[in-house]
Amino acid sequence: MRGLGPGLAVRRLLPLRVPTRPPRPPGPRLSSGPAAAAAGALERAMDELLRRAVPPTPAYELREKTPAPAEGQCADFVSFYGGLAEVAQRAELLGRLAQGFGVDHGQVAEQSAGVLQLRQQPREAAVLLQAEDRLRYALVPRYRGLFHHISKLDGGVRFLVQLRADLLEAQALKLLEGPHVREMNGVLKGMLSEWFSSGFLSLERVTWHSPCEVLQKISECEAVHPVKSWMDLKQRVGPYRRCYFFSHCSTPGEPLVVLHVALTGDISSNIQAIVKECPPSETEERNKIAAAIFYSISLTQQGLQGVELGTFLIKRVVKELQKEFPHLGAFSSLSPIPGFTKWLLGLLNSQTKEHGRNELFTDSECKEISELTGGPALETLRGLLSSGEWAKSEALVRALQTPLTRLCAWYLYGEKHRGYALNPVANFHLQNGAVLWRINWMANSSLKGLTGSCGLMVNYRYYLEDTGPNSIAYLGSKSIKASEQVLGLVAQYQKNSKL
Repeated sequence: MRGLGPGLAVRRLLPLRVPTRPPRPPGPRLSSGPAAAAAGALERAMDELLRRAVPPTPAYELREKTPAPAEGQCADFVSFYGGLAEVAQRAELLGRLAQGFGVDHGQVAEQSAGVLQLRQQPREAAVLLQAEDRLRYALVPRYRGLFHHISKLDGGVRFLVQLRADLLEAQALKLLEGPHVREMNGVLKGMLSEWFSSGFLSLERVTWHSPCEVLQKISECEAVHPVKSWMDLKQRVGPYRRCYFFSHCSTPGEPLVVLHVALTGDISSNIQAIVKECPPSETEERNKIAAAIFYSISLTQQGLQGVELGTFLIKRVVKELQKEFPHLGAFSSLSPIPGFTKWLLGLLNSQTKEHGRNELFTDSECKEISELTGGPALETLRGLLSSGEWAKSEALVRALQTPLTRLCAWYLYGEKHRGYALNPVANFHLQNGAVLWRINWMANSSLKGLTGSCGLMVNYRYYLEDTGPNSIAYLGSKSIKASEQVLGLVAQYQKNSKL
């Protein structure tokens, strides 16, 4: 697990301490007249700000002797950016920063030529190493200097986290595109990864006696299984439950990523048993605790997507639990399967259009589904699966168990993106070295669970002695470690679809 990525649910927290953006008046934006003049003035102001705020790159020989820019220059950028009212305006400024203040490609070409020339001639190692250092220096974009100096301001790191969140949002909305924007996002992500490395993070446990503001934030940032009441929250931090979060030295006490754990007698197969049912007693009996179930992990900051907070948190929590319960032998997630229903509906749509083609269900399964629904199996299921109405029929629930579990196994194991698991949650845990262990039918009977993943959930089991080799195998050769149950289901799918 190298990063949180899209596999972790995200809620925003930690608002920026920058000037409040005034609300935009309702109505369409005008492309001419006063609106156009105002837009032109704003663009000129952006250009002037960037020329003033982004520090020039000193000559290589002067790189350690050039004084830092005045603090006010960076503060001006923070203030100006905070005053922009619209997503499109912030995107415009970020686009100009990425496009106009990146790498000097002329310098890169010149330094590259120098390195190549030295490699063709017998020279001392020191000469070649210095030439390579010059090349590395030329490859640093100018805006990195701005980010570096902003990080030194009071609240500067917090600001940069929010700036990256805005950058990701603008990319998602197609307001910003292109290689320069992707490069700037990568540079900022790399800087945040250094600042938010494990040495700067503090692990904190949440209990019912934690400060009220911490409990409130934990409740607000829970994006996987929403907290419905204070009593619900009390149960999630009470007996047989653990809740931990990481905070950063720049924002002590502020949750960045939150992990909820259930302490159970065996590996759980149903989320309602964890979030709804009361624990067996108010006092924990250690002999009843044999497994730790990671059932929710939520990133609170969109701008920290891709930073390895989730990886570090799970590893630290495992160590904490081993100290508290030395006998604890089983560690597993109980994870949602976002995207499964959408993927399945796509298959149903495509095979419905190709009359007579059916690689999803056996003949006997189709016949049973048709008898229960009163219509063609594939066409009827498209409507039923979208709404979750099928779960009201016990007979239909029984009829769909085998085929949907089989299809889910293939979705998690066989559907890939660039060779890795397509499902973001699966990719998250498999990168961490977990095993795709068990697929659980009707494990989440909530409306969200039924419409998002047909009620299915999955356990990714952490065999601690094998997580290292498993992670290496997955990241290196894209090999997924799975249990016999999962592999058997995959084999059935391949047989049916003649893959």
